[in-house]
Amino acid sequence: MRVNVHSHFVASLNGPHMSDTATHPASSSASQRQSDRRTEILDAAERCFSRSGFHRASMQDICREAQMSPGNLYRYFPSKEALIAGICERNRADAVASFALVDQAPNFFDGLAGLARHHLVDRSDAEIGLCAEIMAESRRHPEISKLYQTIEDDIKERIAAMLRTGAARGEIRADIDFDAAAAVLMVLGDGMSWRRSVDPKFDAEGTLPLILQMVHCLLSKPGDCAGTSEKAMS
Repeated sequence: MRVNVHSHFVASLNGPHMSDTATHPASSSASQRQSDRRTEILDAAERCFSRSGFHRASMQDICREAQMSPGNLYRYFPSKEALIAGICERNRADAVASFALVDQAPNFFDGLAGLARHHLVDRSDAEIGLCAEIMAESRRHPEISKLYQTIEDDIKERIAAMLRTGAARGEIRADIDFDAAAAVLMVLGDGMSWRRSVDPKFDAEGTLPLILQMVHCLLSKPGDCAGTSEKAMS
């Protein structure tokens, strides 16, 4: 089961409760059913890919997992590559939603901590493993590589924009290369995710405060590193 980004991220910030409501007019019921079916197929594909990898998992395996006939599944996704693309796009939407919620945090560092926890600690082992599979597949398949790079560029731009906003508010230093700092944050995130995917003994919960301490010292204004580091470790 995939986590509701809004409720889970807000909870990680210990912010006020916010109801996540949505209305679906009757006229859109057919479209909603189709969307729900696509979600079920992608969920089934994620489970199969996480268990067996992209190359060992077959479309027949995914049909069985989704409890759907091959003909019906192919109406939604004509190939494994299309399924991978659908998973990538869904991950992009999850990232966009989590970035949008950063603005609700009390300050930049609380928002960054909530974002890091959501993506690096609270996600399931299966989701983290699937991200590693997608990263590996992007090296072999040109179309997946193109899509993956587009998403990576989008995430980097959003991180850089978040840094610029923090600097404009006076919450972090303004004399840094924001694009380079965004790349560093992505390297740290990729490293934690990869370590989780390959090392069953890796303690993401215990490591995250150390990572946040490093980031505080990188981004804090001169003289603020000690205080913010103590907060990151608490």
